Amino acid sequence: MLVVDRFEENIAVCEKEDKTIVKIPKYKLPLQTKEGDFITLDEKGVYVIATEKTEEKKQEIHERFHKLFK
Repeated sequence: MLVVDRFEENIAVCEKEDKTIVKIPKYKLPLQTKEGDFITLDEKGVYVIATEKTEEKKQEIHERFHKLFK
């Protein structure tokens, strides 16, 4: 699984779980892919957004941020 760190022109700069960087051409990703999305390859070798993992991580970040300002 990869997380999209940022976009540089037509390249998505992604980070693997071991913190190594992978660069993927944007055309290989779903159009709605955003920074912070988790992506994975499906059984056909097509990149898809791991929606559940992305939402879990967003919620975790939101909770951490909220705790800081309580």
